[in-house]
Amino acid sequence: MQEESFSEKIFNLDSQAKELGMGGKLSPENDESLYKKRMQQRKDIQAERLQIRKTKKGLIIVFTGNGKGKTTAALGMALRTIGHGHKVAIIQFIKGGWTTGEQKALKNLSSNISWHSLGEGFTWETQDRIRDEKLVQEAWQLAKKYIKNKSYKLIILDEINIATKLGYLASEEIITFLKNVNNRENHVVLTGRGASDSIIDHADLVTEMKLIRHPFKEQGIKAQKCVEF
Repeated sequence: MQEESFSEKIFNLDSQAKELGMGGKLSPENDESLYKKRMQQRKDIQAERLQIRKTKKGLIIVFTGNGKGKTTAALGMALRTIGHGHKVAIIQFIKGGWTTGEQKALKNLSSNISWHSLGEGFTWETQDRIRDEKLVQEAWQLAKKYIKNKSYKLIILDEINIATKLGYLASEEIITFLKNVNNRENHVVLTGRGASDSIIDHADLVTEMKLIRHPFKEQGIKAQKCVEF
């Protein structure tokens, strides 16, 4: 009998876990002893799923989509990283016209945060494509230095997807650079709506925030402290 391959084993374990389900009242058992038996099977499979996944690497992570929360998700990772005592670099490519609550809080929490707001705002505010592109290129040069710096565990490239969408920075340049960094162990997060297909294809983890309802659009409510900044 042919031995099960690594990828087949992962697929089969994942399928078994899905079939057994999450438990709770989603499970069909009325008898609690049968429910406990199901959950023990789920626990055993979960332990095996975790055991065979041993690889570690520096990840490329993308938060994109039209929904709110892309930068917020990235900054949650920053909080987690400084909590483990590691250094974080945050480079904002488009934003920069205001000081956010996250920036104040993270800088107060830890000296391991390097925060650079190198943009000057939205295109309709700056009204200067030549300067916008110059600032994006400066931000990218700084980002590359941090990515190559092995003392930084997490590098957040905030709104870089917007910069590529606007034509100020090529996705292929980003991908080529990341591929050529030798022995990169840090995690690189790219945020912003409209992430290119090539960036998405190259990433290890991609989350798309879906817009369902927004107070600005439906109710005419302006951006507020603690929600937007």
